[in-house]
Amino acid sequence: QVQLVESGGGLVQPGGSLRLSCAAPGSIFSTYIMSWYRQAPGKQRELVAGITGGGTTNYDDSVKGRFAISRDNAKNTVYLQMNNLKPEDTAVYYCNAAGVTVSTLSLDDYWGQGTQVTVSS
Repeated sequence: QVQLVESGGGLVQPGGSLRLSCAAPGSIFSTYIMSWYRQAPGKQRELVAGITGGGTTNYDDSVKGRFAISRDNAKNTVYLQMNNLKPEDTAVYYCNAAGVTVSTLSLDDYWGQGTQVTVSS
């Protein structure tokens, strides 16, 4: 069973910063696409940012210029640096790992347990 372990959520004032971390098993980290999703109360889960094994990144328009996703392959960890946070960023943030198990040609999709981010004064 693949486990993704998230940390770094919390309460922050508008304009503040937080950094989320997600540790993944080394067996998948280097080749899987690592992403952060979020889900606010009453809303669907949405993609925030993603990064490939080669370091290519993509962001939702709502966070461009404020959030940065990065990965440390030596630590098997992906980060989401969130700056200039807004109340509308309040949500549970989930780490996701997506890829293929070549031996079985199966599509893999793993999720972390989620971490709460609350932006409020």
